[in-house]
Amino acid sequence: QVQLVESGGGLVQAGGSLKLSCQASGSDFSIASQHWYRQAPGKAREDGDLVAGITTDGSTDYLDSVKGKFTMSRDSAKNALYLQMDNLKPEDSAVYYCKWWLQMTSSTLTRPYWGQGTQVTVSS
Repeated sequence: QVQLVESGGGLVQAGGSLKLSCQASGSDFSIASQHWYRQAPGKAREDGDLVAGITTDGSTDYLDSVKGKFTMSRDSAKNALYLQMDNLKPEDSAVYYCKWWLQMTSSTLTRPYWGQGTQVTVSS
């Protein structure tokens, strides 16, 4: 069983920075892709914006509104994913979720795993 545990959210003033972490427990899996989503109030988690994504070959992509502000990185040895968020604005406020597509070693299927979410609030 794999769990994704997030940390790093909080309250910050506009222009400030936060770094989110997403740590996976377990090791009997291979990673197909890793992503960060954000859920605005009133929206379902699955309808949130895809903020950033990275594939196994290291290719990254970002939501247009966060390009140049957010940087995704990972530490494969630690099974950890990060999102450095700089120059934060009030419109970046949301619950941020990590989502990994994983294939368990005992399965041929790839399925999504979600973190528990972490609140980011940016005050003006």
